[in-house]
Amino acid sequence: MLKNQVEKYITMQKDCVELHNEEKEYAERQGLLHGVEVKGLESDARFADAYVERGDKETEEFLGEESFGFLNQPIAYFKERKNEFMYLESKWFDLVGVDAVSLEKDDVFGTYDVMLGLKLQKKYESGIKKYLEENLNGEGSRYDLLFDGNEGVWSLNFALNGLESYREDLLIRDAYNLVYGFLFRLAESLENK
Repeated sequence: MLKNQVEKYITMQKDCVELHNEEKEYAERQGLLHGVEVKGLESDARFADAYVERGDKETEEFLGEESFGFLNQPIAYFKERKNEFMYLESKWFDLVGVDAVSLEKDDVFGTYDVMLGLKLQKKYESGIKKYLEENLNGEGSRYDLLFDGNEGVWSLNFALNGLESYREDLLIRDAYNLVYGFLFRLAESLENK
């Protein structure tokens, strides 16, 4: 899946392919570049063209659409506004089989919860679980994984706090970059399953 998505992205580009480090290194390992010129992109700007909105956790009421600048706030924003969640769509998440990723502060456990739909077949269940168990650590090692047969999508929730590079002072954009890297490695780990 990942190889096909990255290859498709590369072939859709014109003369020069714009890639972040994860995609560039992966494309090189997989031999997908075929001499194409690659322009490196800064990870800080990965979600510059993302669609971002805030919502109310209880009612799911739309609270506002946000610009890229909103992502430059610390994740503590959600600690101060426990009733809010953030929803982000990006073309980069499409590469790893995810439509969008939501982030909120969990009222009970005090962790930052990541919620998403993972577009993978049911047959990948054991690989997904193995990856999650091996790569979520400490207080954030809990996760919820449920397959929706009607939609053909895995509902995955996990704590941002369980990711290796998590820090309490992360900016929202850095938190989303952590999540993206985690999902990219998950997709790569399932390649040969």
